[in-house]
Parts: sequence; C-alpha cells; structure tokens
Amino acid sequence: MVDYCALQNEPINFDLGFTCPECGDKGRPIKIITLKSLLVPSALAKLEPSASYKMCTNKACSVVYFNERQGVFKTIDIKVEVYTKSEDEDCPVCYCFGWTKKRVLQEFKETGRATALEEITAHTKAGRCGCDVNNPEGSCCLSNVKCLLESITKES
Repeated sequence: MVDYCALQNEPINFDLGFTCPECGDKGRPIKIITLKSLLVPSALAKLEPSASYKMCTNKACSVVYFNERQGVFKTIDIKVEVYTKSEDEDCPVCYCFGWTKKRVLQEFKETGRATALEEITAHTKAGRCGCDVNNPEGSCCLSNVKCLLESITKES
C-alpha cells in the first residue's frame, strides 16, 4: 500500500541536535509551513522563519514547537488543540476530515466498527489531505488513528 501522505510531504533534511528547553525532549523536525498555518496571530508575529523548529513529543510538556535559539510556542499559541497533548475527546485525531476520538468511539459503540481509517485513506489517495497545514504534527494522522483504533479494540 502506498503512503499517499508521505508522497506529498517532502522530507526535512537537516540535522537538529537541540532539545526542548522545558522538558529536554528530543522532538521531531517540523516544517515552517506548519507553524505559519497553526500559530495564533500574536505567536506568528514572534516566529523566526530562518530558525529550525521541532515539535515536542512529550505529552506532559506545554511546549508544542521549539527552535535551536530556545524559542518556544506552547499549546496556548496554537489555533487548534494538539491531539498528542490532549485528553479531550473532542480534539481532532484527523484535522483534515474531522475525526475526533469521540466520533471514532461513538461509531465503534454504535456499529461495532470504525470507518475512520478507511475514509481518511480514501481521501488521502484522492489527494485531498492537507496534513502539513492542518495537523500540528505537520504529518499524516493515520498512525494516530491506527493507535486510537488499536486501543479501542483492546478495551472492548
């Protein structure tokens, strides 16, 4: 199976040896277009476009993005709730097509299955996803959706 989101997202080709100044997380590289799309106006005004940014992957840390100059953007600086840092069931797991944890759980409870993965995959195959500008992770949500579905099926 072809990963259609991966085809649309060019790789980030730079070595980043810095860590989150709040928690020390190594983070993962993030494209500047993601920050430009998702920062609230007051945070966007502080963006350093020439800096290299990473996303902090530590769920307990309030930092979402950080750069090598110790600059940070926290959850309050982002236009949307960040799935990987949120416990809220209304937070999107798929930012392009409106799938929330609550919606996936509800469909599973009502029908015994969840169609999120199939629907999102069909949309990405059709070239409709905008993960780099919609998802705070700057990448495809399919791995998050798969993990959510695995946890739901283990609980049932």
